[in-house]
Amino acid sequence: MKKVTYYILYGVVYALSLLPFRVLYGLADFFFVLVYYIIRYRRKVVRSNLTSSFPEMGEKDILMTERRFYRWLCDYAVETIKLLSISDKKLLKHIEFRGVEQIERVFDEGRNCAAILGHYCNWEWLSATGLAFNPLPTGPTAGSPNARPVMGLIYHPLYSDAFDRLFIDIRSAHGGLCVAKQDILRQLVTLRREQRHYLFGYISDQAPRWHNIHFWLPFLNHDTPVFTGGERIMKKMDDAVFYVDMERPCRGRYTCTFRLVSAHAAQEPENHITVRFFQLLEDTIRRQPAFYLWTHNRWKRTHEEFDRQYVMVNGKAIPREVLSEKADKP
Repeated sequence: MKKVTYYILYGVVYALSLLPFRVLYGLADFFFVLVYYIIRYRRKVVRSNLTSSFPEMGEKDILMTERRFYRWLCDYAVETIKLLSISDKKLLKHIEFRGVEQIERVFDEGRNCAAILGHYCNWEWLSATGLAFNPLPTGPTAGSPNARPVMGLIYHPLYSDAFDRLFIDIRSAHGGLCVAKQDILRQLVTLRREQRHYLFGYISDQAPRWHNIHFWLPFLNHDTPVFTGGERIMKKMDDAVFYVDMERPCRGRYTCTFRLVSAHAAQEPENHITVRFFQLLEDTIRRQPAFYLWTHNRWKRTHEEFDRQYVMVNGKAIPREVLSEKADKP
């Protein structure tokens, strides 16, 4: 049944992906009315997130940003579907990559790269980043079958096997290598052992669960818990780290600019890369706030509640009740 469900789902999505952009965007306009006005999908969460993130905005500006967000969200859905069948050549007419030469210089030095990004603009289209690179003319892998650098995406497996397989197909349609987050360190070590250059993308703005909270920082007018695991991996591999700054100049067009955060992650102070990432992401969001994923309740966990329930011990969040039980034991 899982295979049957997958093949049916794939067939439907692939058929939709064959539609031209003008038809897909027409469908997106219809979905916007359905999602925003009728279903009212997560409108309370979006309104709360926007209001608390931009207290300087008036009600009129909040409502305008909210509607623009939902329009973009529907566009994001059809654009992601389009990845399944669009040709590489046509896709590159819709997304432009800037700053690639910086990454190529790192490869020429025989080193590797990490790209850190948020849920902003259409992050799924970044699976086509490899199309912006030519086979390496110099370096350890020059002239070998593995000369082209590996462009990887770290993902969190979905609960539905059918949707998980579908998204892997979408994200790998233009050369991206999908690696589950629990396997990423092993994969990076393997690639380095094989002397294959890589650029892996880390989406680092998710809300961690209570026991995964290690660090808090200011972000969009909130005291925000963040993941630091990505930074730890970058430091272990001593990658050069780039921030992915995306813009959407018009419908169906994106620009992706790679901005250097650290030439040598291993040399940076603890949490420096994470702090800098969120500073850059906030700058990006404030420039065009409608293109951030506001439907997630990112600030449902507060620092006050964390302090009531947990204690940091050797860098780990330990429930207070566990410590109390240990203290009570003879």
